[in-house]
Amino acid sequence: MKNFINYIQNHNESEMHPAELAKLLKNLNDNDFSKAIRRVPKDLVGDVALALPDRYFDDVVENLSVDELSHAVSELESDDQLEFMQELEDVDEDKASEVFHALDPEDKQEISELKKYDEDEAGAYMQFEVFTAHENEIVQDVIKRFAKLRKENDLENVQNLFTVDDNNKLLHIIGLDDLLIFDFSKTIKENIEQSEESFEAKVAYDTEDIKDVVNYFKEYDFSVMPIVNHDGILLGRITSDDIYDIINEHATEQMYNLAGVDDDAEEDEDVLKAGRKRAYWLGINLVTAIAASLVIGLFEDTINSMVALAVLMPIVASMGGNAGTQTLTVVVRQLALGEISKGDAFRSIKKEVAISLMNGLLFAVVMGLIAWIWFHIPLLGVVIGLSMIINLLMAGFFGAMIPLALKWLQIDPAIGSTVILTTITDVVGFFSFLGLAKIILL
Repeated sequence: MKNFINYIQNHNESEMHPAELAKLLKNLNDNDFSKAIRRVPKDLVGDVALALPDRYFDDVVENLSVDELSHAVSELESDDQLEFMQELEDVDEDKASEVFHALDPEDKQEISELKKYDEDEAGAYMQFEVFTAHENEIVQDVIKRFAKLRKENDLENVQNLFTVDDNNKLLHIIGLDDLLIFDFSKTIKENIEQSEESFEAKVAYDTEDIKDVVNYFKEYDFSVMPIVNHDGILLGRITSDDIYDIINEHATEQMYNLAGVDDDAEEDEDVLKAGRKRAYWLGINLVTAIAASLVIGLFEDTINSMVALAVLMPIVASMGGNAGTQTLTVVVRQLALGEISKGDAFRSIKKEVAISLMNGLLFAVVMGLIAWIWFHIPLLGVVIGLSMIINLLMAGFFGAMIPLALKWLQIDPAIGSTVILTTITDVVGFFSFLGLAKIILL
């Protein structure tokens, strides 16, 4: 609490950063948090609440009145207003309704407009705060208007000027640095015609998949992108900070899916909810483990006749599982980054199979020698070596095939991939090792 108070006392509001305040708040206990959140400047409360992990949002809502919450929302940009209200609805629908009705008509209209879009549409992530000008405006007048808006805090984080026609149809995007070197006495249109630069607007449509928009930012290194409807009418913009958040959320979701857990449930404080989600995947894993055990049961007599097989058997399955997980992780990540196209699947499979075969040969020799020296049975080394090659080869093939097949079926490649792959590598590993042992050794 002392560090938080010192920060508040030693910085004026304009110097405070929501992320720094959130960092200090996370280190407080529940009692101190309740006191501290009330000391956060009213204009920054909304940004601080969104910067905190989701589990803290309940505490923010409990410690602030409807008027304080509505003021916090009014200070946010439109896309953040929607996010704040959605989180508030999850915590307390009645309070969310009161806060919404306390907002001014413009804020309510913008939030309602954004709510119309699906979660995966670009329009759901845009903000309405844009700086526009008509192409026939004099540059000097545009700059004066921008200075006035900026001084009155009506615009924030503006890097570009969007030029529109009388119907608000987007024409050009002009960086503020380019605007400053224009001839101030001429119109924007005249400057554009005389310039060698291209101010053509790269746009995203409001109903476009947000994943495609993320890729535009990656490919073209954008800091901001205009959002238009299918008639070309400018609706708003998406900024790079929103894209970073989307990338982080997607990366987190993938990591959770690969581990067989639900990202929404894990961020919830409800232990039963998170437990049920985990139990679902653990149940599936139990079924696959039983399937692998049934394969072992087929070779019960073989195992009983040579104890060394029981000792070495887990090594084959473990190596196959790890090799497959490596391949799976690489392919899932490349798919997420858009590095594997539809016509590029065969190249990816071929590469992963080649790597797995190379490692299979290497560790076949290593493990074969270890088994020979350990149990003084030369053919046992041959059996585990061949099994290692087979299992790692299959691990590489299916580690690449499973996510590619799921992608083709329009299913998130991360969901269920690990469970399917583990089943394959366990079954193939046990079957190949014990089957070869039965044929070669007995």
